[in-house]
Amino acid sequence: RPNILWITNEDMSPNLGRYGDSTARSPNIDAFARTAVRYTRAFSAAPVCSPSRATLITGVCTNSLGNPHLRSEFSLPEGFEGYAYYLREAGYYTTNNVKTDYNLRNERDYVRKWWNESSEKAHWRNRAPGQPFMAVFNIMDTHQSRTSAWSEEQFEREIGSRLAPGERTDPAKVKVPPFYPDTPSSRKAMARYYDCIAVMDRKVGAILRQLEADGLAEDTIVFYYSDHGMGMPRGKRLLHDSGMHVPLLIHFPKKWERFAPGEPGSTVDRLVSFVDFAPTLLSLAGLPIPEHFQGSAFLGGAAKPPREYVFGARDRVDEAFDTARSVRDTRWLYIHNYRPHLSWAPPEAYSDTSLFRVELLAEAAAGRLGKGPTAWLAPTRPREELYDTHADPYQLKNLAADPAQRAVIARMRAALDEWLIQIRDATFVAEEEMMAHTGGTSPYTWVRQGGGYPLDRILTVAGKVGDPRAVADQRAWLTDDNSIIRYWAAVGFSANRKGAQEAQDDLRRLLNDPSAAVRIEAAGALLATSDAKIATQTLLEATLGTDLNAALHAARILELAGEPARPLLPQLRPRWETAKSRWQKSYLEYYVSMALGSLIARFDPTFVP
Repeated sequence: RPNILWITNEDMSPNLGRYGDSTARSPNIDAFARTAVRYTRAFSAAPVCSPSRATLITGVCTNSLGNPHLRSEFSLPEGFEGYAYYLREAGYYTTNNVKTDYNLRNERDYVRKWWNESSEKAHWRNRAPGQPFMAVFNIMDTHQSRTSAWSEEQFEREIGSRLAPGERTDPAKVKVPPFYPDTPSSRKAMARYYDCIAVMDRKVGAILRQLEADGLAEDTIVFYYSDHGMGMPRGKRLLHDSGMHVPLLIHFPKKWERFAPGEPGSTVDRLVSFVDFAPTLLSLAGLPIPEHFQGSAFLGGAAKPPREYVFGARDRVDEAFDTARSVRDTRWLYIHNYRPHLSWAPPEAYSDTSLFRVELLAEAAAGRLGKGPTAWLAPTRPREELYDTHADPYQLKNLAADPAQRAVIARMRAALDEWLIQIRDATFVAEEEMMAHTGGTSPYTWVRQGGGYPLDRILTVAGKVGDPRAVADQRAWLTDDNSIIRYWAAVGFSANRKGAQEAQDDLRRLLNDPSAAVRIEAAGALLATSDAKIATQTLLEATLGTDLNAALHAARILELAGEPARPLLPQLRPRWETAKSRWQKSYLEYYVSMALGSLIARFDPTFVP
């Protein structure tokens, strides 16, 4: 059986010399690429780290597991294991250096079961003599923290100082993506991104040299890839190619060249998704593939024909709620935004530490960027997006309303809906309600039991959010027996202020709904009506309550509401202090502190979150 080495880095699109980027300085990866097969259409499962890693390790789509939210707290179904477990059981020495971030409750227990070693010192060198290994090395230097969130001083100390003056990227020579204005700030931000790539490239080279020095290169299949798109504004967190398209290089030594889909240095254009990686590993190792895996092996004895589509899911990231799904074939990208009233670039405490992002948002708010390529900075977005990635590789021109593309959008819509039903997407239910339903089980299990999760009906209701013609149907759905239907009907009125006025009495009745999620979303919709005062009290009660998922949901609505929340600041400030003091023990408390801190800072310029 072959040894398998994975070298991954964070938050990077295919900005490498071998992928045609002339700005990138990646000599080690480019040299490796000349001996490897280069995949041109590899895509993450989600545009942010934890959900994409959950899919990688489990071989199951993260929105099918019910944990696509960043730092989720749900369990795997009984009997589900990560790919490393199956390799370890078969005699492989499994190591992970060092990031896990699998988005699972009791993650440490899973890590102990799956990996022989998971630490900063984990290495194939610690295995028994002759034992095959599966080793993962995760490189952080291209992470969003480095490329855009750190202060200039910290960046220079941690990244810039590791490059000689002649190795630094010249901002004047950077190619600015067309979704940014071509300004000195854009060039400086991109130069910083490329400097991070240069530092990362050195570490890749060092790992490959260790493999060679140990005499293992001829026994080892090596994967190199990143965990999702670039950690820059309009990259990470979005379902466009800038957030989902990743580099993937795989080297097959002569001993294992029978598994290679092409000659060294060749390219492969087939679509590959992260959900395919786990079955591919087991296929290369000659091991059976569990029936619950949702991907298809693209290498080894169990390799399947190329897939027709790859899919993506965007949900809550930190305190920023969202629900969006995508489907892509070799040419077209279709995205359905189930919360179109929210921006592609909503307020995000962590992302807003980027001075470049803050400047972009300020310029857009002042109307100085126009409506063209920087439309992703707008406060709302369309329900549907369709892009011809051949003619429009940066996805700047939305063709969803183009009559000439009716057949294409119908096909892509149908493919997306079929996938959502097939995998039983478990995330069209608010986290607080899912937590109440699942108890000791998993979301994956719960949505397959009984009739409490009528997904086809839920998708119909959620799909109408943002449609002004759906008010009558949405008012009827507000009285549905199923709380998830009522929830999405309320979301519909959060997206339609005029409609919320018409349905004000119906929404007011939901302030006493048994479902916390329904109460909170109905209160959010009522903020646009004369019932705003009573609605804010409902949101305050949830924010101060003990259900942390509900508290975050309500706190985020208050943050985005702004002025209607101002009278609540005396009660919210102590809640922020409590959340801030507990953030190291609970990610949810951390996100509550982010939402409330941003809200308080809006009205108190002396406040420092």
